[in-house]
Amino acid sequence: MNRLLHELTRRVLVVDGAMGTSIHACDCSLERDYLGKENCSEILLETRPDTIQSIHESFLDAGCDCIETNTFGANALVLADFEIPERSRDFNRIGAQVARQACDKFATPDRPRFVLGSMGPGTKLLTLGNTTWNEMLASYTEQALGLIEGGVDALQIETCQDLLQVKCAVNACINALHQSGKTHLDIPIFVSVTIETTGTMLLGTEISAAAEALRGYPIASLGLNCATGPEEMTDHVRWLTEHWDRAVSVIPNAGLPELLDGEPSYPLGPEPFAEALLRFVEQGGVNIVGGCCGTTPEHIRALTEAIDGRPSAPITKSPPPRGCTSLFSGIEYRQDTSFLIVGERTNTNGSRKFKRLLNDEDFDGLVSMGRELIQDGSHVLDVCVDYVGRDGVRDIREVVSRFAQQLAAPMMVDSTQIDVLEEGLRHAPGKCIINSMNLEEGEEKLGEICRLASAYGAGVVAGTIDEDPEEAMAKTAERKIAIAERICDLAVNKFGLHPSDILFDPLVLPITTGVDADRRLALETIEGIRLIAERLPECQTMIGLSNVSFGLNPATRQVLNSAFLHECLEAGLTGAIVHASKILPRNKIDEARWDAAMDLIYDRRREGFDPLTVFIELFDDNESTAGEQRERLADLPLEERLQRHIIDGEMGDLEPTINEAMTNYKPLEIINDHLLAGMKVVGELFGSGQMQLPFVLQSAQVMKSSVALLEPHMDKADTQSKGTMVLATVQGDVHDIGKNLVDIILSNNGFNVINLGIKQTLPNILKAYHEHNADAIGLSGLLVKSVAVMKNNLADLAQQGIKAPVILGGAALNRAYAENELREVYQSTYYGRDAFAGLEFMNRLAAGELAVIDEEVAQRSAKRAEVVAKIAGGGDASSGGTATET
Repeated sequence: MNRLLHELTRRVLVVDGAMGTSIHACDCSLERDYLGKENCSEILLETRPDTIQSIHESFLDAGCDCIETNTFGANALVLADFEIPERSRDFNRIGAQVARQACDKFATPDRPRFVLGSMGPGTKLLTLGNTTWNEMLASYTEQALGLIEGGVDALQIETCQDLLQVKCAVNACINALHQSGKTHLDIPIFVSVTIETTGTMLLGTEISAAAEALRGYPIASLGLNCATGPEEMTDHVRWLTEHWDRAVSVIPNAGLPELLDGEPSYPLGPEPFAEALLRFVEQGGVNIVGGCCGTTPEHIRALTEAIDGRPSAPITKSPPPRGCTSLFSGIEYRQDTSFLIVGERTNTNGSRKFKRLLNDEDFDGLVSMGRELIQDGSHVLDVCVDYVGRDGVRDIREVVSRFAQQLAAPMMVDSTQIDVLEEGLRHAPGKCIINSMNLEEGEEKLGEICRLASAYGAGVVAGTIDEDPEEAMAKTAERKIAIAERICDLAVNKFGLHPSDILFDPLVLPITTGVDADRRLALETIEGIRLIAERLPECQTMIGLSNVSFGLNPATRQVLNSAFLHECLEAGLTGAIVHASKILPRNKIDEARWDAAMDLIYDRRREGFDPLTVFIELFDDNESTAGEQRERLADLPLEERLQRHIIDGEMGDLEPTINEAMTNYKPLEIINDHLLAGMKVVGELFGSGQMQLPFVLQSAQVMKSSVALLEPHMDKADTQSKGTMVLATVQGDVHDIGKNLVDIILSNNGFNVINLGIKQTLPNILKAYHEHNADAIGLSGLLVKSVAVMKNNLADLAQQGIKAPVILGGAALNRAYAENELREVYQSTYYGRDAFAGLEFMNRLAAGELAVIDEEVAQRSAKRAEVVAKIAGGGDASSGGTATET
């Protein structure tokens, strides 16, 4: 066994503290040491290896067991921002070697020290299309190869914000290990995700969904790091320690940072920090602890002394039942009070409408169809774009990427083509189901599908079909179970899938042909389900329900499908591909029709009695389907409908709604009184954590399309921009996700945005400000160091006599610091918590309310001063909150 993994079974391991915090405290010169590439700390591995090694040694001297290499951003995609992508492998190899040299100084036979190869999230979100799977895979593979060459003991994929990025990075590690002649047992893979203060990963992923999506990968440890302190991590850590069946790591910041005199101040000192993590170890069974931002050797010394080589507390693990997930949340394969409902209409083979919309490339219409299926009760969407004459790879990429960001349901990626399946999986962040595999083309094709399932962490539908030239599709219960057992043995024992991730399709075939040989097909399928449930109890079953009634009219099909589903569920069926709103419960089906359906399903023929004929004769040829209808968007009052289009991000029927609205309202009234009201709700939902980022972007797109429809009918004065903002990420910072969201929200709400991009100097920003006669400047930055850059920029603006309103935003900034200390540097400084705060500010600026805003800022500052004075004097400040909150 790998020595690191062996030690992990014996005791809790302590990881080092914040490399960035330590580097920031060094006397490194921008030109001499960083070679002019600000914030590219990996360059210090070549220019100041002694400094990096001394930082490692300071943590080892404090007693830690593991140190992370100084390679957090050393992948080609990040280094491309510094114009040195080709240096990735070198930096990682050197980083591992420097860390190894430090460890060798402190290691003893009884107390080994370990090197963790740090692989950060980068600056591009794969789910949002900032890069491609192949580009990211190549970038991480090169990084992992360098780390392995340098001699790391484990590969640490950390600070992960995007579930698809994690899956890609894990695949890259596996590739690099294979190329190096090693496996995950030789050099284990650790993963650590970042849960924001919203309670999810950046794109909205719950910890349970992340764990399920990563469950099938050879990950030795899953945990949390960065973003928050230990207190904010408590609930998520508890979930992991109770449900994740391997090691759990917790590497928090030293609390949530505050800014004092322009410098970050982390509230948790060494002792409180150590006490908090000790509780995780003693009460929660955490196996790996350490420190992220703001943690120093003193924090690690206190932590090491508190842990003192103890084992983690024994805790009973209860891994949840297996299932699939979307980007946001998961769904178990086995439902307590229902069955796994897979919506069948997002499939070119099952819906003429879906096929037509795909051929017209009406992707918004396809998303609307998916949303309708979810509203009808579908848990999962069966996505198939197979269509003769079209580019299936391109189509699945377009559809899956949109579904992933805009719909909250997991996907079943459905195709007969390997390349189409793989392209779909590369754009689905959650855990998908592959539909499907079988043995018709032998074990090689089945092995290819199993490879995809392993690489992308997916479940798989397995049809009971084999190579038999006489009867490939199993029609009897005994043949169905025989093929299922063979597939299960191959998939599990040869290709490494978990049996719970196999969903057997015992094949539903029509019993409506009138052919004698087809009469028993339904009852054989029911019995096949029963046998699979009994002999392969860990596996699932999944049928394509509507095949049973092929060729009948809609009302007849509805009753037969409903009755057949009832019998399959009684036999142990766990899931079905079905149009949920077309299924009727038994109590809503006439008794005579129900009995006739049972006669047909169980082939109760006798002399003078044909169940098929009797069943069909109970229905009118023109009879329409029955069933309850949900409230449709089109049924809502016009005003509510306008808002719902925005709130739901619904593009379907948008143009007819806008046209109808113009018969009652002027275009500008539609925007100001109704569409913006919807955006206000979106802002409130986003601010409260009830709406995730991809849905906000979809709402913004609907807003943009609405305005585009209204513009030709507006007076010239109405179509003029409400104002212009110059927007930039400050110098030295390459993070632009938040900035780009501000751009989208403002642009789609009537403002002109000059988005300059990342690493922008003040001269560039001022040049754009003057050229475009802008009304305001927006500055963004994620790094703590960026706040100091903002402060310097504000000082320069004040010195030059600029009067422009400057709104600041970024994770390291808070309102108190912006409105107090930074306002003393530059009077026209304002704080934007998120994109919607920026929108509110620009709307009020356009309305001439700047003086009112200034008065509100002054009132908040006065309130803060009052609270601080009460705290300093020992008074009760509870009514006013903390100074920072106020």
